[in-house]
Amino acid sequence: MIERLFTRIANWVAHMAGLPPTFAACILIVVVWAASGPFFGFSDTWQLVINTGTTIVTFLMVFLIQNTQNRDGAAIQAKLDELIRVSRAHNHFIGIEHLTESEVEEIRAKCEQAAKRHDRKIADAAAKKAVAPKNGSKKRAAA
Repeated sequence: MIERLFTRIANWVAHMAGLPPTFAACILIVVVWAASGPFFGFSDTWQLVINTGTTIVTFLMVFLIQNTQNRDGAAIQAKLDELIRVSRAHNHFIGIEHLTESEVEEIRAKCEQAAKRHDRKIADAAAKKAVAPKNGSKKRAAA
C-alpha cells in the first residue's frame, strides 16, 4: 500500500516537475528572491533562504527521478524481454541488463559484428541479383 502510494506521488511530482508552468514558477521564485535582496540588505539569511530551498528540492528530486527512471527502465526491459521471448530473437539476451558493463559491452560488440556480416551478405546478394539478369540476357542474345 505504501509502495503504491509512493509510486503514485512520485509519478505525479515527476510529471508536474517537467511541465512548463512549473519551470515558470521556479523562475518567478528566483526573480522574487533576487528582487527582495535590497530589502533584506543581501544578508546571509537572505542567501540562506534560497540555498536551503534549492538544496532540499534538489535532494528530494534526485531520489524521485531515480525512482521514476528505475521503474521506467525495468518496464522497458520487461517489454523487450517479452518481445525477445515471442520472436525469433535469441532468448539468451533476456536479462543481460544484470551483467557487468564489460560483459554487456562484449555482447554489444558481437551484435555489431553480426550486423555488419549480415549487411555484407545482403549487399553481396543484391549485387549478384543485379548482375544475374545481365548475364542471362547475354546468353539469350547469343542463342
